[in-house]
Amino acid sequence: MHTMWVLLLLAVSVSSRNPLKPHIDKIHHHDHHVHCFSDKDLESNPEFLVQQYIGRKMHWDKYNPVKLVPIVDDAERRMRRHKRNPSKKCPEFSELSRNSDVNLRSISPWSYRIDVDENRYPQRLAFAECLCDHCIHPKLGRESASLNSVQVNQTMLVLRKKECPHKHIQEKKYAFSLEYLSVPVACTCATYRTV
Repeated sequence: MHTMWVLLLLAVSVSSRNPLKPHIDKIHHHDHHVHCFSDKDLESNPEFLVQQYIGRKMHWDKYNPVKLVPIVDDAERRMRRHKRNPSKKCPEFSELSRNSDVNLRSISPWSYRIDVDENRYPQRLAFAECLCDHCIHPKLGRESASLNSVQVNQTMLVLRKKECPHKHIQEKKYAFSLEYLSVPVACTCATYRTV
């Protein structure tokens, strides 16, 4: 009877394993666990990876640099389809009101580019780039040297990928560490710094 209970418990524990959950090698490294993932694990279930390091309450899609990636991709696709290059020049004041997006209505306008880093998660982030060195003066109608156009940065948490510390593993595996990344999210006007 005792053997039957043991077999039943074993069967329940095996069947309750999540088939979507990747196999994780836990390696003891300097008195703490290092989770190692294969390329297959990373491709099949990246959300599980996020939960391992950040927790279930962390959602990268709430960060603007992540939310904007598909929007920037779509805008670039439309530009390529119409064989137009996105404008990277500082606009005149009269051009600002023609735009619906706040980044192109600002007197310190900015555009976005996609920053790609294969050793980071998320790999693709939208970075803001100022279109002007200075700010656009409403009365002059053009860029004026009285104010500087400067980037506004947001610090966000990302994961940094590196090879697992133990070489005895046959398949190449990767570990991740948390890292704070300063991401340019907008541009604003600022006075010259006097030091």
